[in-house]
Amino acid sequence: MPTNEQRRQAAKRKLERQLTRRAERARRRRIIGVAVTVVAVIAAVGLVYWLTTLGDGDQTAAANPTETTPPEGAAETPTSIPTAMAPAPTRATALPASVTCEYPAGQEPAAKQATAPPTANVSAQGTVPATITIGGSELKATLDKALAPCTVNSFVSLAKQGYFDQTPCHRLTVTGLQVLQCGDPSGQGNGGPGYTFKDEVFPELKYGRGMLAMANSGPDTNGSQFFIVYGTAELQPNYTVFGTLDEESIKKVDEIAKAGTIASQPGSGDGKPKDAVTVDKVTVTG
Repeated sequence: MPTNEQRRQAAKRKLERQLTRRAERARRRRIIGVAVTVVAVIAAVGLVYWLTTLGDGDQTAAANPTETTPPEGAAETPTSIPTAMAPAPTRATALPASVTCEYPAGQEPAAKQATAPPTANVSAQGTVPATITIGGSELKATLDKALAPCTVNSFVSLAKQGYFDQTPCHRLTVTGLQVLQCGDPSGQGNGGPGYTFKDEVFPELKYGRGMLAMANSGPDTNGSQFFIVYGTAELQPNYTVFGTLDEESIKKVDEIAKAGTIASQPGSGDGKPKDAVTVDKVTVTG
């Protein structure tokens, strides 16, 4: 019969074998678990990749079905336009019979090649008839030398050089200030003839329907840009008025205004004309 010591040794070996088998089974379970996890991760990644790839394909197809242009914003139009013509401005004190003008080179290059006009013995008396043809409509203007001799001198010179021919009217305002602005060949609102000249203004100067005035970017920065006042214009006397349009001509500008402007900022009533407006030609007599 086995002794007690022998029985203890046998029990000990049996326990060790059991522990070894348990450890082996645990190790196999860990290996299987890791393998299953890896397979699951690979499967998940593959599924995500497949779904993502499919989504991109759908998005690409949806984003480029057909080349389209975003709809143009609604035009802003004047709520009303005054019909009464403003009286032509006059100077309280007349200028000398002739003046000397200056046309120094501007800071910006010319938007269209032009030659500065003569500077000496510029007449400050009388008027010059002009026709501004815009979109096939002839606007009859009277340029006033007694009001702004250096401005008229420049405008007449540019007209004779064909500077204004086939140039856009780049700005139309319909709210508060009601003007059509032209004279920049670039159509961007910052172009000119390559030279500038001084303002010809006076404190009593008022603006109103039918006036022809110079646009500027500050004191004494006149160039080629001008504006036609077809309605209200409560402006400070900082813009040289050099002529007027007759009543029938200004009605043609009304029609341009009624077509509206595409405002650069919604609600401002200030932007490019909705329908393109082009100065076909400016002709002068004298």
